[in-house]
Amino acid sequence: MGFYLLPADEAAVRRYVGDLWLPYHRELEAIVDAHALADTDTTDLLAAEVEFRLERLETNDYRTWVAVDESCDGDSGGRPLADGELAGFVATEIDESPPVFDRPDRLVVTDIYVREPYRGTGLADDLIDRATKRAREATCTELALEVDVDNDRAIAFYEKRGFETDRRRMTMSVDGS
Repeated sequence: MGFYLLPADEAAVRRYVGDLWLPYHRELEAIVDAHALADTDTTDLLAAEVEFRLERLETNDYRTWVAVDESCDGDSGGRPLADGELAGFVATEIDESPPVFDRPDRLVVTDIYVREPYRGTGLADDLIDRATKRAREATCTELALEVDVDNDRAIAFYEKRGFETDRRRMTMSVDGS
């Protein structure tokens, strides 16, 4: 398994969004009540996400690593995300503490996903290890993430890795109902 930093390259981002990002969010829709993609044409949805992702990849704080099954890799011509089977990804962003708060800078795992055939192989651990390495390199002293309360499998994995609940996000509708 090879791990590659997702470049701000439209073809690579389009493949990432279609092969990993969209299936990840479709799976979450099925298990998490409050997780739903916009009710729009898939082509429009993908185009909007590619544009959004390209903008984020241009910043210094945001990084996405993609796991590529190199045993499925063809002749990529030096472009590792062009061929091979995309197995999973982890996306991270640095959350710097404003100087008025007494808390460390942290690296936030914004998304992590492993495709079904690669679950149980240790790939999720490898992706968290990538994020941990990035946190150390960025001098962040914490790794943080949010997880949906309905995602029992993810919660169990994070707890096994040593993550602890330190706050809760609560929401309510303001539409008057």
